[in-house]
Amino acid sequence: MEFKNTKSIFTQIGDDVKDKIMEGEYTEEGKIPSTRELAGIVGVNPNTTIKAYAVLQQEGIIYTQRGKGYFVSQGAKETIIKDRKEEFLNEVLPETVEQANKLEISFDELQNYLKDLYHEEK
Repeated sequence: MEFKNTKSIFTQIGDDVKDKIMEGEYTEEGKIPSTRELAGIVGVNPNTTIKAYAVLQQEGIIYTQRGKGYFVSQGAKETIIKDRKEEFLNEVLPETVEQANKLEISFDELQNYLKDLYHEEK
């Protein structure tokens, strides 16, 4: 896993787990790697993955079963989508519009570009 300097490593690990839930690699009520396993996979100290999992548990994304490991919570995907949508609409999009204004990109130009991007995705 390639880590960026913009976020803490444990946050990036949590985001990666969320991505895997959204993509269906980790399914709701399904088991996920232990903190030790994940630490080995991504090449970090197990304490870092323990911290990442603790945050995910606080958010209700995962839960633990004593002696069995960590599992994805029912409704986790829906929660992740809701949270990320809110973050996108309240943080990312306003920053993007501000940058477009600074670059004198008109609303029509931006709209046309977005339409092209949506067509490429489908």
